[in-house]
Amino acid sequence: MGMKKSGRFLNRDLILYLIDMSLIGAVHIIVWLFESFINGSSQNFYSYIFGIGLVVTAYLVCFLIFKVNKTIWRYSGGRDYLRIFTASMFGGMFSCGLIRIFIFSEMPMVFLILSEVISVLLLVFSRVIYREVLNGKNKGDQDGKRLLIVGAGEAGSRMIAEIKSRPACGLNPIALVDDDFQKQRRSINGVKVMGRIADIKRICEENEIEIIYIAIPSATNEQRASILDECTKTTCPVKTLPYLTDICESNDFISKVRDITPDELLGRDPVDIVNEKILSFVKGKTVVITGGGGSIGSELCRIIAAHSPKKLIVLDVYENSAYDIQQELIRKYKGSLDIIVYIATVCDYKKINSIFADEKPDIVLHAAAHKHVPLMETVPDEAVKNNVFGTLNTALAAKENKVQKFILISTDKAVNPTNIMGTTKRICEMIVQYVDSISTDTVFAAVRFGNVLGSNGSVIPLFKKQIENRCDVTVTHPEMIRYFMTIPEASQLVLTAGAMAKGGEIFVLDMGNPVKIDDLAKKMISLSGLVLGRDINVVYTGLRPGEKLYEELLMSEEGLQKTLSEKIFIGKPIAMNYDEFKKQLDELKSLVDKEGVTPIEVENMLHEVVPTFKRYIPE
Repeated sequence: MGMKKSGRFLNRDLILYLIDMSLIGAVHIIVWLFESFINGSSQNFYSYIFGIGLVVTAYLVCFLIFKVNKTIWRYSGGRDYLRIFTASMFGGMFSCGLIRIFIFSEMPMVFLILSEVISVLLLVFSRVIYREVLNGKNKGDQDGKRLLIVGAGEAGSRMIAEIKSRPACGLNPIALVDDDFQKQRRSINGVKVMGRIADIKRICEENEIEIIYIAIPSATNEQRASILDECTKTTCPVKTLPYLTDICESNDFISKVRDITPDELLGRDPVDIVNEKILSFVKGKTVVITGGGGSIGSELCRIIAAHSPKKLIVLDVYENSAYDIQQELIRKYKGSLDIIVYIATVCDYKKINSIFADEKPDIVLHAAAHKHVPLMETVPDEAVKNNVFGTLNTALAAKENKVQKFILISTDKAVNPTNIMGTTKRICEMIVQYVDSISTDTVFAAVRFGNVLGSNGSVIPLFKKQIENRCDVTVTHPEMIRYFMTIPEASQLVLTAGAMAKGGEIFVLDMGNPVKIDDLAKKMISLSGLVLGRDINVVYTGLRPGEKLYEELLMSEEGLQKTLSEKIFIGKPIAMNYDEFKKQLDELKSLVDKEGVTPIEVENMLHEVVPTFKRYIPE
């Protein structure tokens, strides 16, 4: 197989060299004969033959040195044409000198130069024609999906060039749009800039566009959101190039085109709140992450692994997810990272305490929890066991083993909770405050999140699956709003809290404006190229048990304190009767451990522990 391919390429190179040398020889013979006719000079036949031999040899040597015909001309670009131009120029100068010295010393220099200039131009143009002929053979395949490209800059230009050189990709670039006034009505590789971004809907309708690619890698999320708003007015699916930092210098743009990400849908740039100084607090430290295989836990593992911890310990009850993050980091760091995985539940105090005693962690990041609101409504005793007493076990083990810092991952659902999950997380926050009050060696703090985009249980993956399967998109209520943050933002907040924590605080991230879930669902449908009401519908299912229309980030009595970061605030600890709280925890433990305990019994006890727990009644 390899020998056949090698032979085929040798034959191709030989044919191209024969064609090139024939063209060069023909040009020189014609020019020389023309000079002879004009000036009345004459040379014998052998002089012409010898002269053509010198010229062909000079050009062939230069072509071989510059490896001209190693280019695949169907996919050629500017650098390839520059190479053949340069090789031709050197070949021309070389041959011109040889001819002047050895053959036609009396021939005017202008005719020698003319023959070389014509040869150079002819060789370059022959490659352009050759490329067009090759691509023209598959012109029928180019009649793929009619494509509109947003962005007439370098990325758009390179994308068009790649599409036209790869007819099998099934795309047919029809038009460009760009807000640059100077680019209007101009063309790139035969594709015309037909208007501005605001004209996307009109251009799509007039030109029967079937798909839209956004080719502006430098655009911020806010700018992309503005473009997406225009794209949602069409019925075309939309894809985009990644950011500049994610694109290498190769021309392989088509393979890099991807779907719109959740944070691009929200239209705000992720808050970058971590710097090397803050992250340095994990350097040289032993860090335990409970729930380390989850969406937040695994991202914490990635960030910490990149900043030289002494040891990274992943603790999770679910072995598959823990194995996945372990193998990912082993592949990436190839032995330079000391990573250990423990399969264990935080409900087992003896096991957790034993692990902490053996590993002697400096930092514990507690991400393990049951988080699905509707599921916890049916098994409140399990929510209490895992969330409340799992947190208490881990916190007490951290205190017992003199861990430097313990950071709890909480949720905005803990504020004036209306469901079991939120209530248990509020108790977890109270546990952090309580254990911090009795600890002399360990600093305890909590981090309060909004909804995390792309995490397990997030609404966006659910919408995406429903759209892909052409199922009705289910929205609980047309007026429901939520605060959102990305997984990296959530993970960075945990580390920032770890660096800032002094004891007992609840850290909160400024997540911007809340997002209407109904608008998010409809935008995702439009950007998938589907028509709402024709191809797919939005169905309102009603609030699920424990849900409310909006979430809060702080309770009224907490207030806000500024930190060194303008995007991070601290909620002041609420005064507690720790003796009473400890008694309530003991009673709650006895209750959930009781055989045959009913959900209503557990809920009633939760009301006593968290007086702000009130069921939400829609107006």
